[in-house]
Amino acid sequence: WRLVSRGLGDVYKRQALMSEWWAYQLSDLLMFAPQTYYRLFELYNTSLWPVQVLTLAASVTTAILMFTGPRWRGRVIASLLALFWLFVAWGYFIGRYAAINLAAPYFALGFLVQACLLALVGLVGGHITFDGARTLIGKTGIALFFFALVFQPLIGPLLDREWSGMELLGLAPDPTVVGTLGVLLAADRVRWELFVIPVSWCAITGATLWVMKSPEALLMPLIGLSALVLSAYKSLTLRRELAGDWKNDRC
Repeated sequence: WRLVSRGLGDVYKRQALMSEWWAYQLSDLLMFAPQTYYRLFELYNTSLWPVQVLTLAASVTTAILMFTGPRWRGRVIASLLALFWLFVAWGYFIGRYAAINLAAPYFALGFLVQACLLALVGLVGGHITFDGARTLIGKTGIALFFFALVFQPLIGPLLDREWSGMELLGLAPDPTVVGTLGVLLAADRVRWELFVIPVSWCAITGATLWVMKSPEALLMPLIGLSALVLSAYKSLTLRRELAGDWKNDRC
C-alpha cells in the first residue's frame, strides 16, 4: 500500500506541475517591461554619441558601394557589416541588454559568429560581389538596405516613442539585421551560410515584440521570410541560367 500511495503521489505531483506549466504564457517569460526595453535604447544612444555620425558615414558608404566602385568593393562592404555586427554584439547585447535579459550573452555570441562569417566569406574569400546586372531582387535588396538606414529608425518616434531612442543601423540589432539582408539580396550570389543568423534573429525579435504587444511585432519576421523566399527564387534562377549556358556550350 505504501508503494501504491507513493505512486499515486508522484502522479498527482506530475499532474500539478503540468497544469502549472501549461498555465504559463509567453508574457510570463518576459524579463522586463516594454518601457524598460525602449528606455534602454535612449540610454544606449546617449552614451554612444557621437559614434552615430561614424556609423551613418559607414552606412552611406555601403549604400554607394552597392551602386558603384572598384571590384573589391564587396570586401569593403563585408568589412563594414562585420564591424556593425561586432559592435552590436559587444556594445548593445553585452553592454546594455544583458542587464535586463539573461539570454543577451547568447545573442551576443550569435552576432559575433555572424561578424566572423561576414569577414571570412566577404573580406577573406571575396564571395560578396556586385558586378552582375541589377535584377529586380537586387534592387529590392538595395531598397531594403535604405529602409533599414532611413525609415526603420523612424518607426519608434512615429509610435510616440522618444527620438533619442531611435534604433540605428550599425548600432541596434534590428536595423543591422535588415540592412545585412538587403546587402545579401543585392549581391550577385546567394550565400546561404550568411542568412541563418539574421533570419533567426528576425524570429526572435518578432517574438519579443509580440509579447510586448508592439505594433511592429510582425515586421521583422515578415522581412526575414521575404528575404528567404527571394533568395531561394534568385538561387533557382541562377542555377537555371548556368544550366542553360552549359547546354549551349555542349551544343
